Amino acid sequence: MKLFKLQTLKSLWTLKPPNRTFHGHPRLLTSDVYSQYEPVRRGKQEIPKYFNFASDVLDKWSEIEKAGKRPSNPAFWWINGEGEEVKWSFEELGLLSRKVANVLTKVCGLQKGDRIVVILPRVPEWWLVTVACMRAGIVLIPGISQLSAKDILYRLQVSKATCIITDDTLAPAVDSVASECQFLKTKLIVSKGRREGWLNFTDLYKNQSADHSCVKTRIQDSMIIFFTSGTTGSPKMTEHSQGSLGFRPLLSERYWLDLTPSDVIWSTADTGWIVASLASVFDPWVFGSCIFVHKLPRIESAAILNTLCRFPIDALVSAPTLFRMLVQNDVSSYKFMNLKHCMSGGEPLNPEVMEQWKSKTGLDIHEIYGQTETGIICSVFKGMKVKPGSMGKAAPLYDVQIVDKNANILPPGQQGEIAVRTKPIKPLGFFSGYVDNPKKTAETERGDFYVTGDRGTVDEDGYFQFTGRDDDIIISSGYRIGPFEVENALIEHPAVAEAAVVSSPDPLRGEVVKAFVVLSPSFSSSDLESLTCDLQEHVKKTTAPYKYPRKVEFVQELPKTVTGKIKRNELRKKEWGRM
Repeated sequence: MKLFKLQTLKSLWTLKPPNRTFHGHPRLLTSDVYSQYEPVRRGKQEIPKYFNFASDVLDKWSEIEKAGKRPSNPAFWWINGEGEEVKWSFEELGLLSRKVANVLTKVCGLQKGDRIVVILPRVPEWWLVTVACMRAGIVLIPGISQLSAKDILYRLQVSKATCIITDDTLAPAVDSVASECQFLKTKLIVSKGRREGWLNFTDLYKNQSADHSCVKTRIQDSMIIFFTSGTTGSPKMTEHSQGSLGFRPLLSERYWLDLTPSDVIWSTADTGWIVASLASVFDPWVFGSCIFVHKLPRIESAAILNTLCRFPIDALVSAPTLFRMLVQNDVSSYKFMNLKHCMSGGEPLNPEVMEQWKSKTGLDIHEIYGQTETGIICSVFKGMKVKPGSMGKAAPLYDVQIVDKNANILPPGQQGEIAVRTKPIKPLGFFSGYVDNPKKTAETERGDFYVTGDRGTVDEDGYFQFTGRDDDIIISSGYRIGPFEVENALIEHPAVAEAAVVSSPDPLRGEVVKAFVVLSPSFSSSDLESLTCDLQEHVKKTTAPYKYPRKVEFVQELPKTVTGKIKRNELRKKEWGRM
């Protein structure tokens, strides 16, 4: 038996000695992997030299399932909101993904280490391709379904991907740039019809043999490359390995999700975002849980709320934008079938929204914080006290600190940059680096730490609070002002649905606080000048008076990334471009 001691902020999380059950349910053990491969030591952690999530996790659950030791709920459950439904057991997932692996290797000629761009909405084929890539050792490059032809061209050229899989919607965009992509050899389309120059994915995999042997992959082998959102500069290729995505949840498994094989989890994240991989692939399947997916062509309050009422969803993971949208409804009139655990990530969630959700549903929203490069850094775990405005404590495996510009650790209450210790040993869960960009990779390091570019504080209890991106901080008359605290104050006002705060040039103060405000649908006012004064006074009373927005602009919507993050840099450029 092995005992893993996982370093976190100022303390050690100690996992119980391995046993075959968790909460009365069967569980996978790290020893299930060690029994096949000789482990190697990584600091205080022992990790296997070889690991493949498909064979070492998914196929193990298939064996447990066939032995009748797992609940009868599916491993994967998909709906499209129009009556179509797909349910797969772990055994069926294994069979179908082996067929797809044969398509990729035998039909498309892809080999271990080759790269494939996959741009699909929330459809079952995305999950089949993801698992098939693991089985074949092919590097998956997921993309969000809102990509333009220019975005696709950039990704194909920079990644040197030899194959792309997409649907009818984006196929014309791919065709418009394919001639400029010298490495692209094969195009697969997920479609009921035919398209010239494309292979039909569905026809191919249904006719393939399910006889496929999973390749042997080292724990550091590349598995997925994510393109960062690119709110500043060109998107970077962020590489993750079999270990950072697949093995990491076996070590830190029960803290941010705490699921069982009986649980059903729903993440609304787009398939191109790392949260889709964390909350809709790796972490739930380590528990043997059911991953629920709604195609959701459009994010609408009614569709979300009705789905929570009709299906036995235990855990919901979504962006703050969704919760802000939901609380605008009479949520208390909906009776959720099974919902017990809500998580929010992507950007901070306003305390006012958390309070409204709690009062209308009786449920807390547990914040999670992380980045594409790191996965989950901090989380409000189950059973932990919820502090509104806090994103919880450091996740297992991570020593999270607040540091200054010289990488000195700052005391509780003092604002600095959120950082994770990476020396002498980088924690399992971290990205391998930015592909073909060692300079950018090196720029994330400061002393013994990886610096996130986010500013925050930590309190005496080890709870972290986000104050803003390092480049979002506003310095007005010498005062440093974080946009989030001003946004929190604004959103408490009944007239405000959403708000974004940025710096705006000022001849006297250098820069001042400017707020872009989206009014609540239930609020109407023709006297916006009076409302502006009202909002300014409200902020003065809610937070330090010097932080109030001296400029206010009312807008219909805020610019956002596809993950729901407000593009403050776009608003800031707009402001400073007016000089």
